[in-house]
Amino acid sequence: MSVDDSDRGHAIRTGGQGTRESGPKVLVAGASIAGPALAHWLRRRGAEVTVVERAPELRPGGQAVDARGVAKEVIGRMGLDAAVRAACTDTAGAHTVDADGQVLETFRADDDGGDGFIADIEILRGDLSKVLYDDTRDGVEYVFGDRIAGLAQDADGVDVVFAGGDRRRFDLVVGADGLHSELRAKAFGPHERFLRHLGHVLAFYSVPNEFGLDRWLLEYQDQATGRSALLRPIQDADRAMAVFYLTSADFDVDHRDVAAQKVLLRERMAGLGWLTPDILAHLDDTPDFYLDQVAQVVMDRWSSGRVGLLGDAAFSSSPMSGQGTGMALVGAYLLAGELAAAGWDPDTGFSRYEARMRSFVEANQEIGRLNARSRDVPGPDPEPAPEPRPDFAGEWFTELVGRAINGVELPDYAGVPDSATPAGSPITSSARP
Repeated sequence: MSVDDSDRGHAIRTGGQGTRESGPKVLVAGASIAGPALAHWLRRRGAEVTVVERAPELRPGGQAVDARGVAKEVIGRMGLDAAVRAACTDTAGAHTVDADGQVLETFRADDDGGDGFIADIEILRGDLSKVLYDDTRDGVEYVFGDRIAGLAQDADGVDVVFAGGDRRRFDLVVGADGLHSELRAKAFGPHERFLRHLGHVLAFYSVPNEFGLDRWLLEYQDQATGRSALLRPIQDADRAMAVFYLTSADFDVDHRDVAAQKVLLRERMAGLGWLTPDILAHLDDTPDFYLDQVAQVVMDRWSSGRVGLLGDAAFSSSPMSGQGTGMALVGAYLLAGELAAAGWDPDTGFSRYEARMRSFVEANQEIGRLNARSRDVPGPDPEPAPEPRPDFAGEWFTELVGRAINGVELPDYAGVPDSATPAGSPITSSARP
């Protein structure tokens, strides 16, 4: 692939320089959650890891993300349970309310053994990203303010050209760069082939906590329009996270055009009621605004030769599933383990990783689609008639949730190199990096 790219930033490199043992050289695109989690496991398996991130530094804040079931086991195997829990939002639960603020329904963080609607491990995306970065920064090379501008692979490796001008060769390249993955577009095809818009838009940003939040999330839903507004507590008691959902079958705003996104949000949330006007009043002075379509990524394969995908780049289930972070953590563990178990052969390692993950991913994507459909609002004369809203009270849904939370095996990978485990010992939840 030839490259002619004038968007060249100034790269900042941190960590890993001169401290790594010789091993397969792996480039990971993306330093949010999936990328640093994969770097943790690749490093432990003996690889030399470089993580490239187009942002100039770690992005703080962001949406609250959860870890449930098998994902909590992965965090334990990483040796990061204490660090992650120390950074959690400490949300006690959630109240759904009416337009006057009267409580309609309550969910607690200890429901379903901590794996319910509000998980006992709930943490801002940026805070989890920092925990993973701090864990890996000394043994992994991080390159901020740069990105992959082009790549060409052959039987023995991948030649990568960076937007900043560097040219380097790696044994493997993994895209963990999110829903709108640039690496996926370069190696697999345009976004339109893989993105499945679920007919909703999600926005969130931090606001001053002038609403009296104290460990309890509040959500107001307008059933007639499918819109909702939500306020959730964060560790900083002086601030809160505001979240908006709205239906939008014709979402066409550039995901990087923040000004246009704010215009769209104001227009679509006008007249919602509850605390919406007070929340929107902080829209122009928030430091961490985000808005995007609620979408899934559906692909027949998550690898092509020596290039693979992980996390939202490969199998986004959308925020409607509540499981994107869990899939990223589990996928990172399995991808690094299967590659190392295959002697770093990409065909074998990538295919075994996909075989282990596929059913788990499909269950979570089904939950995402069902939750999106439950918020759909039919038009005046729908044609054809919309599917009925799902009945979440059935045993079929309980079984589906079980597969989405725990429906994947975590092999011990006995015999596979692990720098945190004595030779010949299986990995346990007490293993430390």
